[in-house]
Amino acid sequence: MVTLFGSTDSGHSYKVRLFLLLTQTAHEYRWVDLSLPPTERGESFAQSSKFGEVPVLLDDAYTLCQSNAILQYLAQKTQKLCGTTQADWLAIVECLAWEANRVGFSVPNLRFAMLWPHLSAQPQEVLAYLRRRVLVDLDTLDRALSKSEYLLPSGFSIADISCAAYLFWLGQIDVDVADYPQIARWLVAIRQQPNWSHPDEAMEGEGSQ
Repeated sequence: MVTLFGSTDSGHSYKVRLFLLLTQTAHEYRWVDLSLPPTERGESFAQSSKFGEVPVLLDDAYTLCQSNAILQYLAQKTQKLCGTTQADWLAIVECLAWEANRVGFSVPNLRFAMLWPHLSAQPQEVLAYLRRRVLVDLDTLDRALSKSEYLLPSGFSIADISCAAYLFWLGQIDVDVADYPQIARWLVAIRQQPNWSHPDEAMEGEGSQ
Protein backbone atom coordinates (compact mmCIF):
# COMPACT_ATOMS: atom_id res chain seq x y z
CA MET A 1 0.00 0.00 0.00
CA VAL A 2 1.24 3.48 -0.89
CA THR A 3 1.26 5.92 2.02
CA LEU A 4 1.49 9.67 1.57
CA PHE A 5 2.35 12.09 4.36
CA GLY A 6 1.10 15.58 3.49
CA SER A 7 -0.48 18.65 4.96
CA THR A 8 -3.01 21.39 4.45
CA ASP A 9 -1.73 24.37 2.43
CA SER A 10 1.22 22.40 1.06
CA GLY A 11 1.14 22.65 -2.71
CA HIS A 12 4.09 20.31 -2.88
CA SER A 13 2.08 17.65 -1.04
CA TYR A 14 -0.88 18.43 -3.30
CA LYS A 15 1.15 17.52 -6.39
CA VAL A 16 1.53 13.96 -5.15
CA ARG A 17 -1.96 13.64 -3.74
CA LEU A 18 -3.43 14.90 -7.03
CA PHE A 19 -1.46 12.34 -9.04
CA LEU A 20 -2.75 9.58 -6.79
CA LEU A 21 -6.34 10.84 -7.07
CA LEU A 22 -6.28 11.38 -10.83
CA THR A 23 -4.78 7.97 -11.53
CA GLN A 24 -6.95 6.29 -8.89
CA THR A 25 -3.87 4.80 -7.29
CA ALA A 26 -4.78 3.10 -4.02
CA HIS A 27 -3.12 4.92 -1.12
CA GLU A 28 -3.43 6.05 2.46
CA TYR A 29 -3.19 9.77 3.10
CA ARG A 30 -1.78 10.75 6.49
CA TRP A 31 -2.20 14.38 7.43
CA VAL A 32 0.75 16.00 9.25
CA ASP A 33 0.24 19.00 11.52
CA LEU A 34 3.07 21.29 10.49
CA SER A 35 2.18 23.77 13.23
CA LEU A 36 3.67 21.33 15.72
CA PRO A 37 7.40 21.18 16.46
CA PRO A 38 9.12 18.50 14.34
CA THR A 39 9.55 16.26 17.39
CA GLU A 40 5.76 16.19 17.92
CA ARG A 41 4.66 15.25 14.39
CA GLY A 42 4.60 11.52 14.99
CA GLU A 43 7.27 8.86 15.09
CA SER A 44 6.36 7.33 11.74
CA PHE A 45 6.66 10.66 9.96
CA ALA A 46 9.85 11.59 11.80
CA GLN A 47 11.50 8.32 10.78
CA SER A 48 10.39 8.66 7.16
CA SER A 49 11.07 12.33 6.43
CA LYS A 50 14.80 12.79 6.12
CA PHE A 51 14.36 16.54 5.68
CA GLY A 52 11.51 16.96 8.19
CA GLU A 53 9.22 18.14 5.39
CA VAL A 54 6.15 17.01 3.49
CA PRO A 55 5.47 15.29 1.20
CA VAL A 56 6.86 11.88 2.01
CA LEU A 57 5.86 8.76 0.10
CA LEU A 58 6.20 5.23 1.45
CA ASP A 59 5.91 2.46 -1.11
CA ASP A 60 7.17 -1.07 -0.56
CA ALA A 61 10.92 -0.76 0.09
CA TYR A 62 11.09 2.88 -0.97
CA THR A 63 10.79 6.04 1.08
CA LEU A 64 10.85 9.17 -1.05
CA CYS A 65 10.90 12.88 -0.25
CA GLN A 66 10.62 15.94 -2.52
CA SER A 67 7.49 16.29 -4.62
CA ASN A 68 8.99 16.24 -8.10
CA ALA A 69 11.12 13.20 -7.32
CA ILE A 70 8.01 11.43 -6.05
CA LEU A 71 6.05 12.39 -9.18
CA GLN A 72 8.76 10.94 -11.40
CA TYR A 73 8.80 7.72 -9.40
CA LEU A 74 5.02 7.30 -9.49
CA ALA A 75 4.73 8.16 -13.18
CA GLN A 76 7.40 5.64 -14.11
CA LYS A 77 5.99 2.96 -11.81
CA THR A 78 2.41 3.30 -13.04
CA GLN A 79 3.27 4.36 -16.59
CA LYS A 80 0.67 7.09 -16.27
CA LEU A 81 0.93 10.81 -17.07
CA CYS A 82 4.49 10.30 -18.29
CA GLY A 83 4.12 10.98 -22.01
CA THR A 84 4.54 8.40 -24.72
CA THR A 85 8.12 8.84 -25.95
CA GLN A 86 11.61 9.40 -24.60
CA ALA A 87 11.39 12.97 -25.89
CA ASP A 88 8.22 13.45 -23.82
CA TRP A 89 9.95 12.15 -20.71
CA LEU A 90 12.94 14.44 -21.18
CA ALA A 91 10.57 17.40 -21.63
CA ILE A 92 8.81 16.42 -18.39
CA VAL A 93 12.08 16.26 -16.47
CA GLU A 94 12.99 19.67 -17.89
CA CYS A 95 9.65 21.14 -16.76
CA LEU A 96 10.01 19.69 -13.27
CA ALA A 97 13.47 21.22 -12.91
CA TRP A 98 12.17 24.59 -14.10
CA GLU A 99 9.23 24.42 -11.70
CA ALA A 100 11.43 23.70 -8.70
CA ASN A 101 13.60 26.75 -9.38
CA ARG A 102 10.95 29.17 -10.62
CA VAL A 103 7.18 29.06 -10.03
CA GLY A 104 7.58 26.36 -7.37
CA PHE A 105 9.88 28.74 -5.49
CA SER A 106 8.41 32.18 -6.09
CA VAL A 107 4.69 31.52 -5.62
CA PRO A 108 4.82 29.46 -2.40
CA ASN A 109 7.36 31.75 -0.77
CA LEU A 110 5.33 34.88 -1.52
CA ARG A 111 2.15 33.10 -0.40
CA PHE A 112 3.73 31.97 2.86
CA ALA A 113 5.03 35.46 3.62
CA MET A 114 1.63 37.04 2.91
CA LEU A 115 -0.61 34.53 4.69
CA TRP A 116 1.55 33.81 7.72
CA PRO A 117 3.57 36.99 8.41
CA HIS A 118 3.89 36.03 12.09
CA LEU A 119 5.91 32.99 10.96
CA SER A 120 7.84 34.66 8.17
CA ALA A 121 8.08 38.42 8.63
CA GLN A 122 9.78 39.67 5.47
CA PRO A 123 11.02 43.20 4.67
CA GLN A 124 9.09 44.97 1.92
CA GLU A 125 12.12 44.66 -0.34
CA VAL A 126 11.95 40.87 -0.10
CA LEU A 127 8.20 40.83 -0.76
CA ALA A 128 8.71 43.07 -3.78
CA TYR A 129 11.47 40.78 -5.07
CA LEU A 130 9.30 37.70 -4.69
CA ARG A 131 6.37 39.38 -6.45
CA ARG A 132 8.59 40.39 -9.37
CA ARG A 133 9.74 36.78 -9.66
CA VAL A 134 6.18 35.52 -9.54
CA LEU A 135 5.12 37.80 -12.37
CA VAL A 136 8.13 36.88 -14.51
CA ASP A 137 7.51 33.17 -13.89
CA LEU A 138 3.82 33.46 -14.76
CA ASP A 139 4.68 35.33 -17.96
CA THR A 140 7.08 32.54 -18.92
CA LEU A 141 4.53 29.85 -18.18
CA ASP A 142 1.79 31.71 -20.06
CA ARG A 143 3.98 31.90 -23.15
CA ALA A 144 4.84 28.21 -22.92
CA LEU A 145 1.15 27.31 -22.77
CA SER A 146 0.37 29.35 -25.88
CA LYS A 147 1.92 26.55 -27.95
CA SER A 148 -0.28 23.63 -26.87
CA GLU A 149 -3.19 22.75 -24.60
CA TYR A 150 -0.86 21.33 -21.95
CA LEU A 151 2.86 21.74 -21.34
CA LEU A 152 3.56 18.74 -23.57
CA PRO A 153 2.00 18.61 -27.04
CA SER A 154 1.26 14.92 -26.37
CA GLY A 155 -1.12 15.82 -23.55
CA PHE A 156 -1.63 16.11 -19.80
CA SER A 157 1.29 14.89 -17.67
CA ILE A 158 3.01 15.25 -14.33
CA ALA A 159 4.63 18.41 -15.73
CA ASP A 160 1.20 20.06 -15.61
CA ILE A 161 0.48 18.73 -12.13
CA SER A 162 3.76 20.10 -10.81
CA CYS A 163 3.61 23.53 -12.43
CA ALA A 164 -0.06 24.08 -11.57
CA ALA A 165 -0.06 22.96 -7.94
CA TYR A 166 0.22 26.36 -6.26
CA LEU A 167 -1.61 28.28 -8.98
CA PHE A 168 -5.06 27.30 -7.74
CA TRP A 169 -4.27 29.71 -4.86
CA LEU A 170 -3.19 32.71 -6.97
CA GLY A 171 -5.95 34.87 -5.51
CA GLN A 172 -4.30 34.54 -2.11
CA ILE A 173 -1.30 36.50 -3.37
CA ASP A 174 -3.40 39.15 -5.13
CA VAL A 175 -2.70 37.85 -8.62
CA ASP A 176 -5.60 37.80 -11.08
CA VAL A 177 -5.32 34.69 -13.24
CA ALA A 178 -7.30 36.52 -15.94
CA ASP A 179 -4.13 38.52 -16.60
CA TYR A 180 -2.63 35.25 -17.88
CA PRO A 181 -5.18 33.90 -20.38
CA GLN A 182 -3.27 30.77 -21.31
CA ILE A 183 -2.73 29.83 -17.67
CA ALA A 184 -6.41 30.50 -16.94
CA ARG A 185 -7.46 28.23 -19.82
CA TRP A 186 -4.99 25.54 -18.73
CA LEU A 187 -6.17 25.54 -15.12
CA VAL A 188 -9.76 25.06 -16.31
CA ALA A 189 -8.63 22.10 -18.41
CA ILE A 190 -6.88 20.57 -15.39
CA ARG A 191 -9.98 21.05 -13.24
CA GLN A 192 -11.92 19.08 -15.84
CA GLN A 193 -9.69 16.02 -15.47
CA PRO A 194 -11.66 13.09 -13.99
CA ASN A 195 -11.17 12.79 -10.21
CA TRP A 196 -9.61 16.27 -9.90
CA SER A 197 -9.92 17.86 -6.46
CA HIS A 198 -9.07 21.38 -5.29
CA PRO A 199 -6.08 21.48 -2.91
CA ASP A 200 -8.23 22.79 -0.06
CA GLU A 201 -10.30 19.61 -0.28
CA ALA A 202 -7.62 17.13 -1.32
CA MET A 203 -5.30 18.06 1.55
CA GLU A 204 -7.84 18.16 4.36
CA GLY A 205 -6.99 16.19 7.44
CA GLU A 206 -7.60 15.91 11.12
CA GLY A 207 -7.45 19.36 12.71
CA SER A 208 -7.20 21.20 9.41
CA GLN A 209 -9.31 24.30 8.85
